Order: sequence, then structure tokens, then C-alpha cells
Amino acid sequence: MQQADSTFLIKNFDLLVAGLNIDAKKAMIIQAKLYPNPIFTTEVNAYDPNAQKAFHIGPSGQKGYQLSQLILLGGKRKSWIDLAKKETNIAELEFQDLLKNLKYQLRTSLYYLDQQASLIHKYDNQIGLLSKIIEVYEVQSQKGNLPLKDVVRLKGLSLNLRSQKAELIRQYTDEMLKVQLLLQTDQIIKPNISTAYFSQKIKVLSETNLLQEARANRPDFLMTKTYKEWADQALILEKKMAIPDVNIFSSYDQRGGAFANQVNVGLSIALPTWNRNQGNIKMAEIVQSQKSIEIQQKEIQVETEVKGYFSNYNRAVKDFELANQLYNDDFDFTAQGMIQSFQKGNIGLIEFVDFFESYNEALGDYSKIKVQLGIASEQLNFTIGRDVL
Repeated sequence: MQQADSTFLIKNFDLLVAGLNIDAKKAMIIQAKLYPNPIFTTEVNAYDPNAQKAFHIGPSGQKGYQLSQLILLGGKRKSWIDLAKKETNIAELEFQDLLKNLKYQLRTSLYYLDQQASLIHKYDNQIGLLSKIIEVYEVQSQKGNLPLKDVVRLKGLSLNLRSQKAELIRQYTDEMLKVQLLLQTDQIIKPNISTAYFSQKIKVLSETNLLQEARANRPDFLMTKTYKEWADQALILEKKMAIPDVNIFSSYDQRGGAFANQVNVGLSIALPTWNRNQGNIKMAEIVQSQKSIEIQQKEIQVETEVKGYFSNYNRAVKDFELANQLYNDDFDFTAQGMIQSFQKGNIGLIEFVDFFESYNEALGDYSKIKVQLGIASEQLNFTIGRDVL
């Protein structure tokens, strides 16, 4: 599992794309820190009707220059920087949330792969043994020592096992494709998950502590709070946008002013008479209210999910502990003994088939219980926002 996690972090394309999105948002912080560029303007004579001369710009002609600079007032630049920083924080939390979701998908698929591979291996062994028994029974049936219906019953059992195995292989293939996509590999993945690994998932946890950890670690919850902070900052910016900026300039005019070689300085400012950014401020206030409601909704969601998954985890632990008490090496030993007894004729066909079917159901149930514990653990990790198990 650790090897899969490390490979996943290095190779998964979705994570690489999300990481680049963080870099893009950081670039916007750099952009927000930049001052407006100064503007240089030049004006030259196109045609002098008195001298009947085009582009008369020499000592007796006319030309002018102006250099202007926009001065941002009201702390707009700082607000843009703060807003860009919030957007970067959101991108980082989106990355963490994506990581959490993809890691959950990877680990649950690995649990299923391990379960299905183990069951397929056991089915192969059973089908192989059953095939040998059927060969012997067919020979004895042809000799008239055994009824044909016994052979047909055994073949029916073999077909049933092959059908169950085929369904397992289909599920195994589906999970394999998911894992290969997440790990960006075309190699066959063989999970190595021991029963001891599942036993390590059993811990004594406090629901109160888990709720506190979820509020502190869950990226989606933190993202909701950051969106509210972003909305607060956006409202501050929109209010500052109502403050007009000042444009200062200096100009030179060769002959077009009140006197020759005239140098001027000045400034311009918009008069906030009609447009005081009222609409954008109102919209920002509405967005701020929306984000406040979303925080309340997310609080309820987090609490509900933590309690639900914690309860599900405790139930999975009890099932696993009980299954470990019931299932042990005696199962496989008894199965081998039943096969040998059947081959020797010590038990009848009906008793053998009934045991075989019950044994296969027990194998499937035990594998499901282990997977349920693994998935319940990952669900709890998922809803807390970090690996607590």
C-alpha cells in the first residue's frame, strides 16, 4: 500500500495538472503586486497649411509629448494581492481534496483486487480438484459402477464454480483498469495485503476527537471557509473600487500652447457622481451571504459523515474480529479432508456438494469482511481528511 501511494503521488496526471494550477495561482500574486505601467504619448504636426509643409516638426514646427502615471488609491493593490493569495490557498486545498479522493479510490480498488485475486486462486484450486474427481466418476459411470446423475451433478457444481470465477475475473479486470489508470502504468498490479495489515486498522478512537480533526484537516471544509474569506476580501475590494484613482501627467508642447516650449503638469480624477460601483458591491455582499450559509451546511455535512462512517467502522471491526475467531486454518484443513473422504467414498455426493457450496460461501464472506474493514477505515480517513488508521 505504501509503494502504491508513493507511485501514485509521482505519476498521476490529475495531481500533476492540479499542481500546475497552484503555480498558476501563485503567478497571479506576482501579477497583482505589479504597478500600472506609465503611458507615453507623442503628438506631431501632420500638415502646416501656412508653410504648406507636411510633418512640420522642426524648430519652427509643432510637436508635443506627454508622460502619465495612474496612481491607485484606497489600497486597491493590496486588496488584489490579498485576493490572489486567497485564490492560491483555494487551489492548494483543491489539490489536497483531489489527492484525498484519488487516494481513496486507489486504496479501495487495491483492497478489491487483493480480495478477488485470492478468491480466484482458491477457485482455481477447487476447479482443478473437482475436474480430477469428475474424470474418475466418468470412468466409473461408463463401467456401470456409479450412476450418471452423480457425474452430471458434479459437472453442474463445476460449471457453477467456473461461472462464479468468471464473474470474479470480470470484477478483477475492472478494478485492475482503475488502478492502472491511477498509477499511470500498463503493468499488472498485484497487491500484497496481509491479514496482519487489516488487524493494524483496529484502533480505539473518540468520536469527539475525530470531529475536531475533521474540522481542522478536511480540505473541502477548509475550502468552504477559505471561499468565505475570499468573499470577504472581494467585498472589501469592491468598496475600494468606488474610490476614484488619480492620473498624474507631465507634458511638453513646442508651439501649440500659450507660449513656445511649454511644459505642463496636471492630474485627472473621475468624479464619483453616478457610478459608485453600487452593483458590484451589492453582488459581493450577496456572495458573502451565500458563503456564510455554505459554511453552516458544510458543518452539518462533516458532523453527519464523521458519525456515520465512525459507526460503520466500529461495525466492521466487530465483524472482522468475530470472523477471525470463526475462520482459521481448520476451514481449509476440513475442506481437504472432505475431498479425500468423498474420493474414498466415505461421504455421499449430496453431503459433499452441500459442504463445497457452504465452504465457497464462507470464503467469499470472509474476504468481504476483510475488505469491508479496509474500506471502512479508508472512509474514515477520507471523512477526517488525514490517515487516522
